[in-house]
Amino acid sequence: MLNVLVVDDSLFMRKSLEKLLEELGHKVVKAVKDGHEAVSAYETLHPDLVTMDIDMPIMNGLEALSVIKRKHKDANIIMTTAKGSDKIVKASIRAGAKNYILKPITVQKLHEAIIKIFPEETMDLNTKREKSQEKEKIDPFYELGSDDD
Repeated sequence: MLNVLVVDDSLFMRKSLEKLLEELGHKVVKAVKDGHEAVSAYETLHPDLVTMDIDMPIMNGLEALSVIKRKHKDANIIMTTAKGSDKIVKASIRAGAKNYILKPITVQKLHEAIIKIFPEETMDLNTKREKSQEKEKIDPFYELGSDDD
């Protein structure tokens, strides 16, 4: 299980990523809406993994990636984007991203991106889904997260 920081300016995407990550057996330690909040949350939480949108207000994902990687060279960051241009992808990798995912994000895409960084997270996707469904059956009040936006 990885502790994950989710960064996206869209509440819908944050909630979707939280659900997908939990389905894969990971824990979302925080979900934030811009790069500035991402840098601050990373400093406080030191998550195992960050999923970060590229196109955000205040501080975009590439800027936040650069700030985090300058201080934390071992940070594991997967960039997410709806704009899959080679220029953006190459800039992300040069800045230190470990991987990227084109939106829309599926559980399969997310799982594949994570196992490239964390090969030990190779549990079969169907097994992870079954465990997630068992958790929902055990706790009928299981929720995606808080409405703190």
